[in-house]
Amino acid sequence: MMAVLRQRKSPRLQGYDYSQSGVYFVTICTYARQHLFGEVCDGEMILNSSGEIASEELQNIPLRWTEVDIDLFVAMPNHIHIIIILSPDEIVGTAFLPSADNQNGQTGNTQKGVPTLGQIIGNYKAGVTRRLRQIADLSDIRVWQERYHDHIIRSENTLHRIQEYVLHNPKFWTEDIFF
Repeated sequence: MMAVLRQRKSPRLQGYDYSQSGVYFVTICTYARQHLFGEVCDGEMILNSSGEIASEELQNIPLRWTEVDIDLFVAMPNHIHIIIILSPDEIVGTAFLPSADNQNGQTGNTQKGVPTLGQIIGNYKAGVTRRLRQIADLSDIRVWQERYHDHIIRSENTLHRIQEYVLHNPKFWTEDIFF
C-alpha cells in the first residue's frame, strides 16, 4: 500500500488575486531563524554586510516593477518586515478593501504586467540569496524559510498600526517572537 503524503495547507487567502491593487504586510524569516542580517544594539538595528544586501534588494523592488512600491521595511537579525503596495497610483481613500468580485473568490482584477505578491517575494528572496552566495563564497547557504507570512491591509487604521510596529520593531526585539 502506498503512503499518502499530506498536502500542506496554503497560508494564502483562497481565491484572492494577489496581483490586485492593495497594501500587504509581509514577514520573511531566515532559514532556521539564523541571525544573518546583523544585531540589535540598544533598540537599534545594526546591519552587517548581509543585512545591507537584504535592504538594498528591497529598495530595488520598485526599480524592477513600476507597479510596486515599498512603503516601509525593517531588516531584523533573522527576519524582514515589509509593507508592499501594488499599483500605488490606484490606492486612494477606501481602496484598501478588495474588490467585490475578489471577495467571492474570483480573480478577474488581474492586471497585465502587475506581478503577484508571490512573484515579488520569490524574486526578492532569490536576489538576496544570489548576492550572498557570490560575496560570501557560500554556494550552498540556505538563507530563507520556504514560506512567508502576509496580511492584506484593509484599512488606514490597520496600516498605521502596522507602520508603527515596523518602525519600532528593533526597540522591542527582546520581546519579539522571532528573537
